[in-house]
Amino acid sequence: MSSVPTQAAHEAMRLASAPRVPSGRRPHAPRVPHICHLVHGLTVGGAERLALRMGEHLPADQYRVSYLCLDELGTWGTELRAVGGHVHLLGRRPGLDWRCARRLGAHLRREGIDLVHAHQYTPFFYVVAARHFHRRPPILFTEHGRWFPDFPRPKRMLFNRLFMGSRDRAVGVGEAVRRALVDNEGLPPDRVSVIYNGVDLAPYRACLSDRQGIRTRVRADLGVSESELVLAQIARLDDLKDHATAVRAMSRIAAAVPSSLLLIVGDGPERAIIQKLIGELGVGRNVRLIGTRCDVPEILQAADLFLLSSKSEGIPLTVIEAMAAKLPVVATDVGGLSEIVVPGVTGWLMPAGNDAALAAAAIELLQNASQRAAFGEQGFARACERFDENRMHREYQALYAELLA
Repeated sequence: MSSVPTQAAHEAMRLASAPRVPSGRRPHAPRVPHICHLVHGLTVGGAERLALRMGEHLPADQYRVSYLCLDELGTWGTELRAVGGHVHLLGRRPGLDWRCARRLGAHLRREGIDLVHAHQYTPFFYVVAARHFHRRPPILFTEHGRWFPDFPRPKRMLFNRLFMGSRDRAVGVGEAVRRALVDNEGLPPDRVSVIYNGVDLAPYRACLSDRQGIRTRVRADLGVSESELVLAQIARLDDLKDHATAVRAMSRIAAAVPSSLLLIVGDGPERAIIQKLIGELGVGRNVRLIGTRCDVPEILQAADLFLLSSKSEGIPLTVIEAMAAKLPVVATDVGGLSEIVVPGVTGWLMPAGNDAALAAAAIELLQNASQRAAFGEQGFARACERFDENRMHREYQALYAELLA
């Protein structure tokens, strides 16, 4: 859903091209700290995109950067490896794989890694376990979102309290995520902070300079007429995103606004189920699945409203991107969405799973162009003020420096 990997490929090669320093040998040139981003895999997704952007924005003369995948390389990992980026695969087996933890520990020692940035809980768990086999670098754990339902897990809480090191830190991408890390994961409150997700606003500002031209071109490419009112939903086709509720909402919206059309951008394991529901509800003319796209800023310019029906979220990048594109937002009131969307100012938040409420909010906006424009302007201002990725990178780099000191 993003062009990040192709933009980052050569940068990753530059960042990761420093030669390895064999264990026990003294380098001839001053050694720079080695930061390793540990992820499930570099598939197309928000957390993975942020990990790539964080690596890309580290000064090459101050840090060496590599990526380590637990489960799969993914599309972006394959691309980076093809151009020489340092991307390694551990090949974790199903269940609790202690051999994977040992391999991870050996990798930390062999590569001379000074800081591990673990994205999501499972990578955090494995690097904490691995650290007791070999090298013991500090860990920064970023929790990008929460599963649904979210509740305390006593075994995890005990593990975290026993084995989280004194130099380790955790970051929640929003206040709601931070509270979950403290309340449901048992992490010490004084070692869990908030760094809000950010996006690169430059492509959105560029699109706004030719908004009507881009809108006309993209709509023509998609076969969408100028008279249609377009809702966009950009999310992996996964159960947590609850596209079924969005499709049910569209059956209500289409009855009130026959010219409405929902464009579902993304792909994933739920695609066949969603397609089947579209047929069962008879909304094939009003809902289209257009797959993964690399032109998200342009797609958003072709839309009139952004829709998100998730059961659980952290701080979703796609909502920030929609606001950066001056779109009003109708979303579910879960996770950190209330930290992004201001009801009655930049959009509306409705209960999760309530297709009737989502439809009512969307219909109100589709029938009121001036309100859509006002919400869009306020959303753009909020995205620029609070969710610019430059602020995010500064805060993470300050935390890296603190942990490496």
